[in-house]
Amino acid sequence: MSKIIFLADLHGNMPATLTLEKEIEKIQPDDIWFLGDAVGKGPENDKTLDWVRNHCKHYISGNWDVGCVQGAKKATSEDDPAADSFYWKQLGKERLDWLESLPLEDEVTISGINFRLIHGRPLAINYHSYLSMDELKDGFTDTKGKLHGGFISADCHMPYIRETDLGYAINTGSVGNSLGLPRCHALLVEGELGSPELSPISMSILSIPYDNQLAAKIADDYPVPNREAYKKEVLTGVYSR
Repeated sequence: MSKIIFLADLHGNMPATLTLEKEIEKIQPDDIWFLGDAVGKGPENDKTLDWVRNHCKHYISGNWDVGCVQGAKKATSEDDPAADSFYWKQLGKERLDWLESLPLEDEVTISGINFRLIHGRPLAINYHSYLSMDELKDGFTDTKGKLHGGFISADCHMPYIRETDLGYAINTGSVGNSLGLPRCHALLVEGELGSPELSPISMSILSIPYDNQLAAKIADDYPVPNREAYKKEVLTGVYSR
């Protein structure tokens, strides 16, 4: 059986990202998917984006990735005073060009189940854990009209694995900006990668403690927009905005 890790929402948090890296080294996965939002919210966006490019094999874009690209394009100059200009200035043109090249959705087949892969926004809604089965149904059909046997999303920063009448609705949770428990989260799927034949599959949430105090302290060294809110989020898992 193959081991596939799906991760998302690093949000400039390198202490959490490096903690996940150590876990990945133990697991030795066969494949790693990035499901969006390497950047935004936190202080070290250039580093988390470079980490994604160096460690993941497949990539899709998230709402913050798209937002940073669009913000940079709208900027009137390098001295643009927009609050979020910190992010795209830190990233630079080459990284922004790479982000712009990413698709908004993809798919992968594991143990006979074809999963739609999507961040959530900006292509669809934010598939929160509290949504009803009816509210989750749109997630199974991609933008080309193809119905999938499951979907794996991110965006809501809270991991879950839910069964519906259409299949599995899954969320990776957030590596660097979790809602609820302030830990590093990702998804591990074990099954027959690429096989169309139905066979056993295992899906589990990686929940990893990391140095939250260090993550908050690093933010003090950067002109991060809404810094105090970000620090509260990584320390407590409680969102104030």
